[in-house]
Amino acid sequence: MLKNFTPRLYQETILSTCAEKNCLVVLPTGMGKTAVAVMLAKQRLSNFPKSRILLLAPTKPLAKQHLKTFQDLLDFDDAKMVLFTGEIPPAARQKLWKEAQIIFSTPQGLENDVISRKIDLKDVSLLVFDEAHRAVGDYAYVFIAKQYNKLADFPKLLALTASPGTDVEKITDVCNNLFIDAVEIRTDSDPDVVEYVQDMNIKWVKVDLPPTFLKIQKLLKNCLKSKISEIKRYGLGKAIMYNSKRELLALQRKLHAKMSSGQQDFSVMKCVSLLAEAMKVQHGLELLESQGISALNSYLQRIFSEARTTKVKATQNLVADVHFKSAYVLTQKLFDAGVEHPKLAEVKKTLKSEFENNPSGKIILFTQYRDSASKVLDEIKDVSGVFPVVFVGQAKKNGSGLSQKKQMEVLDQFRDGMFNVLIATSVAEEGLDIPKVDLVMFYEPLPSAIRTIQRRGRTGRQDKGRVVVFLAKNTRDEGYRWSSFHKEKRMHRVLKDLKNKLQLRKDAQPKLARFCDDVQKVKVFADYREKGSGTMKELCDLSVDLKLEMLDSADYVLSSRVGVEIKNVKDFVDSIVDGRLLGQLKVLKEKFERPVVIIEGSEDLFSMRNVHPNAIRGMLATIAVSYGIPVIQTKDFKDTAHTLLAMARREQENNSKDFSLHSCKKPLTLKEQQEYIVSALPSVGPSAAKELLKHFKSVKNVVNADEKELKEVNKVGDKIAKGIRDVVEQEYDQ
Repeated sequence: MLKNFTPRLYQETILSTCAEKNCLVVLPTGMGKTAVAVMLAKQRLSNFPKSRILLLAPTKPLAKQHLKTFQDLLDFDDAKMVLFTGEIPPAARQKLWKEAQIIFSTPQGLENDVISRKIDLKDVSLLVFDEAHRAVGDYAYVFIAKQYNKLADFPKLLALTASPGTDVEKITDVCNNLFIDAVEIRTDSDPDVVEYVQDMNIKWVKVDLPPTFLKIQKLLKNCLKSKISEIKRYGLGKAIMYNSKRELLALQRKLHAKMSSGQQDFSVMKCVSLLAEAMKVQHGLELLESQGISALNSYLQRIFSEARTTKVKATQNLVADVHFKSAYVLTQKLFDAGVEHPKLAEVKKTLKSEFENNPSGKIILFTQYRDSASKVLDEIKDVSGVFPVVFVGQAKKNGSGLSQKKQMEVLDQFRDGMFNVLIATSVAEEGLDIPKVDLVMFYEPLPSAIRTIQRRGRTGRQDKGRVVVFLAKNTRDEGYRWSSFHKEKRMHRVLKDLKNKLQLRKDAQPKLARFCDDVQKVKVFADYREKGSGTMKELCDLSVDLKLEMLDSADYVLSSRVGVEIKNVKDFVDSIVDGRLLGQLKVLKEKFERPVVIIEGSEDLFSMRNVHPNAIRGMLATIAVSYGIPVIQTKDFKDTAHTLLAMARREQENNSKDFSLHSCKKPLTLKEQQEYIVSALPSVGPSAAKELLKHFKSVKNVVNADEKELKEVNKVGDKIAKGIRDVVEQEYDQ
């Protein structure tokens, strides 16, 4: 069943463990993690011929790459291997799932399919998580693993990564989230791996910041010191010793915790504002030291432009600071003079030398920021022999970015030699299969060991690997270099004794409910815009029969008469201030006999924003008395989910569970009922429904009309006409 592939000894050893237990496999980049997944998939399909295999990867290019690897190595019908992405509509994914046997998917879209029960994990015999170190917090891997472990008839999980983390606690978290009960680790120095590992030559190119840069640096540092000194005068910044970004972030979390608990006195609020100023200055320093004048000038221009229109005190105070203003003026002068970071000259020199010695070579140049990627492109495109292209993630608010389709096109062109320098941001760090990269260049060091390992791993797959890192002396570049170095050393130490220290989750007994046919589920309709929320995931964990729909009122519908609007504490107060709340409540009251409002969060409702407590009390009184809507406060999303479940159970105990959204309305007039029935036809909606009824005079005439007659009506085209006829004429599929 395998083709064109002979497993290495360490792969076969790892496979024997994976066949017995849910396993985390830690292998250096390029050592064939995917091949282990292929071999295990073959074994599972042999044991369970009618089962499915599901492989998850963080990005579409990576998922597509795994599909190609399986096609190359596994003797299996290619038609039964499919790629799932968010670009494929849910209904199409549902159909493909039924037809396919090996599915490659990004996790976010699949998470929504699991929540809405459009796909069933029951017959999946192997679930593979690539880049498994992502399985922390709210990332979709965590939820999918939990559902799979609960729903699958014969579950088996395989987690793959080159860099799981830097401490035992984090790795333990990943393992528990993915129900791992065995770990297989190989490092570059292990005897069964070392013969396959290519040597890695790392060169550090150090540059000095010119005097003009140092002058701007001094001004920004003086500005930062003044903000920190002022915070300390309020007694809230005593722990700050080095004015580092880590210290500022720690203080920011501490201050936000104070505010959430209702402590919003002047000193706390003032320090929050000062801290926001300090964070902006810190970012400016990072851009100056590691990126250059263009990046810094663009950033400062945005701040000064924003200050002319914003009411945010932090921004207004910052642009009034004499040190900050002076730094901006000097930056503009250097930008106008065309001065750039000395790294750029070294980048050009390195590229010129590389392609003189190896005209057919391929190089990846990593940079942290998109603006820097564009600047590097402009600077190097005229270098002889250099054919560069920028490779970034999908578009953000400013419109810059590449769609996933374009990303794959660029990678194909890079592989084929149309371009020989790929200027990439973090999107190229994980898993890209570029067979031969002669050199990886870092425009700046990174403080993250995981990301450093991933970037470095783009080279040295077939031949000796080479890396060049550009570094500005006496700047945070040097700090980041040593931070990454020590983290990586610590990670290797942890990996060596991981099996002894790691406390893995023990296999839990399957829940009795899984084997009971008479378990009565409650049904809940949820607005699809709530997908991915903690409440929705918790309801799914509670085995609620969730139906995702476009709801024009309420976030959740629990019965034919109960609709629930959920707001967190901040949004509730914000909706009072901007006037949204009363309009939403009016619609909720009109649509449901028993509307409910839930306010979620443990924050102090009366301390949120600068709103007088009497205004909030007045609104609560209006909701409860004038509108007759009960208000319930919950601690968090879990509390909210359990509250919704309790209400849904009570509603559905003595009433039908087979309610639909069309029954979730107060009694309508005859005219409204006619419009409602017609508007429920495919793609019709309220506006087209009125046009159809005006033309045909009755609901009966609408459903009896043929496609040609339907298309004579304004706002009705081929799609709507065909949809109506299909609904009316097609037999009911029981």
